[in-house]
Amino acid sequence: MLTHRIIPCLDVRDGLVVKGVRFQELREMGSPAEFAWAYEQQGADELVLLDVSATPEGRKTKLDTVRRVRERISIPLTVGGGVGDWTDARALLEAGADKVAVNTAAVAKPELIAEISSRFGVQCTVLAVDAKQTAPGQWQVVVRSGATDTGIDVLDWVRDACRNGAGEILLTSWDRDGTRSGYDLALVSAVARAVGVPVIASGGADTPQQLLDALQAGADAVLAASIFHEGNYTVAELKKFLAAHLVEVRR
Repeated sequence: MLTHRIIPCLDVRDGLVVKGVRFQELREMGSPAEFAWAYEQQGADELVLLDVSATPEGRKTKLDTVRRVRERISIPLTVGGGVGDWTDARALLEAGADKVAVNTAAVAKPELIAEISSRFGVQCTVLAVDAKQTAPGQWQVVVRSGATDTGIDVLDWVRDACRNGAGEILLTSWDRDGTRSGYDLALVSAVARAVGVPVIASGGADTPQQLLDALQAGADAVLAASIFHEGNYTVAELKKFLAAHLVEVRR
């Protein structure tokens, strides 16, 4: 049986881990490499590193940060931020990423997903989606750290992306990000039903029960940041809780 994954997220700006609410009011938390090492020791299945200021600042992800994180960990690493073409993806993979996440650039240039997938494989190609609710059961894609509404329906977007070669969906609720009010379960369920690839639920984690709820809603993995950075829970504690509720996790 496939195990469900717990994935700490490192939002990075200027070489430091940051955290805010709905991508705003970012607070500096510390070294990405040190956080990454600690989370692997706790039993994290994977890590996601997102350079949250790369696209707004019109630059690429800082490769030195990726290299420093890779030097400290052996678990899979997904990296995103500022990926504009397949050569940016290649640079991230060469720096130590196992997967590359695309978001804003893929909306502007949908063929980017196919370009990365055809060169490096479906298993390396992650579509990061920031979803903003517009009505009950409806969400639109937002980009540039949530600053720009696209008018694109999230379910249409993820279906198209998977047809073009996306091998995984990193699904973040813009409304819930950093609020610690729980995942948007309706969103998670809708996207999980719409695609045939793994879905990572992101945005709003606060309690072990909320992680369980997201997995039961259809997520293959759950991503969190604040609860780890602020020391509320360790990955090991969350896995123990999930296992006690008969969720298959890697121990």
